[in-house]
Amino acid sequence: MKKIQILGTGCPKCMKLTANAEEAGKQTGIEFEIEKVTDINKIMSYGVMMTPALAIDGQVKSVGKVLSAEEIKKLL
Repeated sequence: MKKIQILGTGCPKCMKLTANAEEAGKQTGIEFEIEKVTDINKIMSYGVMMTPALAIDGQVKSVGKVLSAEEIKKLL
């Protein structure tokens, strides 16, 4: 199972990235879970200074931008 983490404080961009990640997961047909990381200290522990950020299985893949579902599918 893939673990998709959305690192952000809950802003509109974070919500859009979450929706795109859900869409990408459904389109690929893989088993996945989405975790929203909103604690700023935990976000910083990933080395992330700009949100939203996307991590897959604990590895940061994108920082400071809203990836499309298509872009996320390529990372999965």
